[in-house]
Amino acid sequence: MSSRVLAPTFTPTILVVDDVAANRELLDARLADLGYVVREARDGLEALEMLEADEPDLVLLDVDMPRMNGLEVCRRIKGHPTHRLVPVVMITAHQDRATRLAGLEAGADDFLSKPFDAAELRTRTKALLRDRELNKQLDAAEGIVMALARVVEARDRYTIFHAERVGLYAREIGRSYGLAGDDLEVLYKGGVMHDLGKAVIPAEILLKAGALNENEQAIMRRHPVEAIRIIEPLRSMARFVPIVRHHHEHIDGTGYPDHLVGREIPFAARIAAIADGWDAMTSDRPYRSSLGADEAVHRLRAGSGTQWDAELLSIFFDLLDHSLVERVAAEQLRATPRAA
Repeated sequence: MSSRVLAPTFTPTILVVDDVAANRELLDARLADLGYVVREARDGLEALEMLEADEPDLVLLDVDMPRMNGLEVCRRIKGHPTHRLVPVVMITAHQDRATRLAGLEAGADDFLSKPFDAAELRTRTKALLRDRELNKQLDAAEGIVMALARVVEARDRYTIFHAERVGLYAREIGRSYGLAGDDLEVLYKGGVMHDLGKAVIPAEILLKAGALNENEQAIMRRHPVEAIRIIEPLRSMARFVPIVRHHHEHIDGTGYPDHLVGREIPFAARIAAIADGWDAMTSDRPYRSSLGADEAVHRLRAGSGTQWDAELLSIFFDLLDHSLVERVAAEQLRATPRAA
């Protein structure tokens, strides 16, 4: 009987960064014996170039190097939108507390002291590579959910790109509020995923040209809860749950699915609700044409403090006055794949 491999063997790649050739060679020998692919960089700038060309699974990084020291290299890796998930081990002869604190502040995942112990190197490397593989799997799950969210909106020619715009609007509201980094990513991706639950709504309801009857409305209002059933088992999706579940809650408690009131509604969901409301009103729908910008602004103002958060609405109106719609349209156009 022939054997079949269901899970291909994973061979990790480790980038060793040190300006001293003897140190690189020593680490290379130790790691190659463990079956890892080892690449070498002679300084920080070369390391960043290699990282950009082919992302490794682990970086072993000397602290004291010419051109760019290890702390700055670590900061740049951890500040990058995708490379930040690569584990970084700082290798240093310094035993002082200040150096380690500086490394932690730069984002280092672990430390090795020179001269390093072979058993310690092996143990720390294996542990971080296990974490790396798990993170890659979680990233893949998130990517699948994002792709599914875009497939859901493609069911309806009226709402195509609606989810993308909601994510972009939500991100810009958050940026103007003062949020940054991962918080902006949560707003954008949560906005893209917000209608994921419509995957289970029957097409005759989702695409109905007229008003929904009471029973159809009840089915449509299940979509936030249905979305949670999809994403909640995935650990990496936990940060998006507040937006996905609560983007239809109202400040006065008349929203759904949980009838939350005021600040009971998660902050990210209050932002996404404004983005969703605006884009829904200014887009054609099966049951009506676009309301137009002026009418949408009028309705948002009418719902300030009852349906939508008044403070966040004020920020959104200021963004509209500074060409938000045009900027989002331009960004969406750049991101939309063109036919060959």
